[in-house]
Amino acid sequence: MDASGRLDHDQAAAVAAVLERLFALSRRLSPPGLSLTAVATLSTLERSGPHRLTALAASEGVTQPAMTQLVARLSNAGLVTRRADPDDGRVVHLEITDEGKALLAGRRGVRAERLAALLARLDPADQAALAAALPAMQALAGQDLQAVNPES
Repeated sequence: MDASGRLDHDQAAAVAAVLERLFALSRRLSPPGLSLTAVATLSTLERSGPHRLTALAASEGVTQPAMTQLVARLSNAGLVTRRADPDDGRVVHLEITDEGKALLAGRRGVRAERLAALLARLDPADQAALAAALPAMQALAGQDLQAVNPES
């Protein structure tokens, strides 16, 4: 930490490296069936509500044609639905369906169960440290990437 109590560059790099490993662990804990982009898209719709396709593509960091294809697959699977904008019939909003929400909840349940088994193998002090770090992890996850990376 620097004099102000903030993480220094080396510590930030260490956090970034651990986040990469945790991301890989999360992928391995998740049941198969959907791509990471599909899960992220459904999660965004669940968390933030209906989106226009262009906004969703930008949010997920993919091209509009790629998002169009993904939304078609998700729609065919009954996981998202298209709704016309009541004020502008040319505009379509994408919404997650109840089936999509159930699928996400099921995936999270499987991942939580598998993670609980790993956490149980940790020393109680490490378990307590992870529990204490949850508010900081939630704050980090809620940060606006646009503030530090305008191209995202």
